[in-house]
Amino acid sequence: MRAAGPVDRPLGLGPQGHVCWAFDEHTEFRARAREFLAEGLSRGHQVWYVAAGDTATLAGHLRGMEGVDEALRTGAARLVSADGAYPVGTVVDPETQARGYAEATENALASGYTGLRVAADCTPLVVTPEQLAAFARYEHVMDQYMALRPFSAMCAYDRRRVGNDVVAQVACMHPAGNTSVDPGFRLFGSARYAAGLAGELDLATGARLAAALERADPRPVGGHLMVDASGLRFLDHKSLVRLDTFARAREATLVLRTSWPGATRLAGLLDLPSVRVEAIA
Repeated sequence: MRAAGPVDRPLGLGPQGHVCWAFDEHTEFRARAREFLAEGLSRGHQVWYVAAGDTATLAGHLRGMEGVDEALRTGAARLVSADGAYPVGTVVDPETQARGYAEATENALASGYTGLRVAADCTPLVVTPEQLAAFARYEHVMDQYMALRPFSAMCAYDRRRVGNDVVAQVACMHPAGNTSVDPGFRLFGSARYAAGLAGELDLATGARLAAALERADPRPVGGHLMVDASGLRFLDHKSLVRLDTFARAREATLVLRTSWPGATRLAGLLDLPSVRVEAIA
């Protein structure tokens, strides 16, 4: 399973790292973005910085980052103004947005880079409920690609503007995130399974889990939804029922592969028709 859980800094997550970063000050976001992108440059990635402002303003945000001047000159670093790419009120098309970054990743590889790394302030894209639903879906579609290819991203959200609940709804679609917002669980892409699932599922996360499942909409293969839950630490009966309901609606059996011992006992007591627990070491 990919590394999942809270992090203090957006470093060491590898070429397929996907981290949600909640911030309260833009200076904090920019400092973490510089770290994240500098690490990418040191590993041979092409790096993009996406935020509001013109290119001169964005270049100023990266001032002091090791190697940035040369990288901007050669094209190893690119500045993308969110103002032009995403007009106010934009509702992204999840699949189209993901295809764009997938194509950019393949182009970077064809140009001799080892991958693509992006640090982006995504706040303007989750302001309304419609935007939030679409962008949360995009986060999972993109994460499925990232589980297979060398694309890494730091998706940042201004907590002052959108609030903790919105941040938690997008944070739970990332395998990693900073410690300032805890979504309780994480539903993310997997190279081998329909999805990965980590953290704790309880009464507090119920509505968030239901929304995350609908937005991610992992697809069954051969009638089975295989879920890597090796990072699962707790699961209550209502959450297991939610997983059963989700799988049943897709005429599939959800196979939960977990080492948490309570899952097997709970599944045995509830005897749900569309969930099977596989105990792993």
